[in-house]
Amino acid sequence: MYKTLPLFALLACACAQSGDLEAIIHEIFNVPASGTTTQASIVNRAPSTVVPSVPQANATDLSCTLDDGQVGECVTYYLCNTSNNTIITDGTGVIDIRFRDGPCQSYIDTCCLVPEKRPETDPIIPKPDPVKPERQGCGWRNPEGVAVRTTGDTDGETKFGEFPWMVAILKIEPVNENEPDGQKLNVYVGGGSLIHPSVVLTAAHYVASGPQLRVRAGEWDTQHAKEPYPYQDRDVSRIVVHKDFNKGNLFYDVALLFLNSPMDLAPNVGLACLPKARERATAGTRCFASGWGKDKFGKDGRYQVILKKIEVPVVDRNTCRDQLRKTRLGRYFELHSSFMCAGGEPGRDTCKGDGGSPL
Repeated sequence: MYKTLPLFALLACACAQSGDLEAIIHEIFNVPASGTTTQASIVNRAPSTVVPSVPQANATDLSCTLDDGQVGECVTYYLCNTSNNTIITDGTGVIDIRFRDGPCQSYIDTCCLVPEKRPETDPIIPKPDPVKPERQGCGWRNPEGVAVRTTGDTDGETKFGEFPWMVAILKIEPVNENEPDGQKLNVYVGGGSLIHPSVVLTAAHYVASGPQLRVRAGEWDTQHAKEPYPYQDRDVSRIVVHKDFNKGNLFYDVALLFLNSPMDLAPNVGLACLPKARERATAGTRCFASGWGKDKFGKDGRYQVILKKIEVPVVDRNTCRDQLRKTRLGRYFELHSSFMCAGGEPGRDTCKGDGGSPL
């Protein structure tokens, strides 16, 4: 079955964007910047997946035992030479994201032999890494990831920092409903795209009712905070929903989230580009969809811990409409202009929890 995706998903084009907030609202919605939150009910209730703010681990005992029985020390992955399991200070690390049991508390750490102490000599100054030119503008993907290499990503996992504009949208809920001022939970509700340091583009049906929201940028593994670069959290101060949004048929299912303070651009936090007005990707164009949504539909589906991606082709509107008419939508179904289509390949699809994420 073909998956229909809203037009706002086209965020990976290579055109640079202005930083003016008022212009962003006008360009996308053609409405004044003073728009207020539309009062409407959320179509899909938030899933129960909790994204924790995990404190950094402070292990007091760093000693560990290697497979051959030698005693080592738990160090961060990039401090260990994997060819001889000896601590170094200038190596490139490898994270294997296929979880396995090990002697260290965090999977990002590895057990490594402590080098023998030698008499001090004149230090050898390593050759510095070549300086890469600073990338300007928006839409810069990191196909090989940022800071680390990953192995074991055989199930669609992204590299760390691969899509720096990808954000998680969280709903702030009290742990105890009877104590609204008590401890809070961050409950994952969907994805979004950072299009300006202070603005996120997402789906309206998640946010139209105006819940208390938080945006997390730079996230990768939701169960671990020990990553090369930290994530950034910002609370949402204002929600602007498209003036023509229809919660019944999801026409113009798009909204802007304005943050209480701008995100700090970093290797794992960047901006997506917006397409030009009325620009559409050519049929057959291969695109990436990303998100932490379920791995399958139904009650057996599980929300993902590590950000996932799938590659899908853009489908022309007539083909998409004809295929959708073969479904419960019926033979008279007309594809609205605010939608586009991508997918249609067996075993490749987005799922619950991926709504609002970029294409």
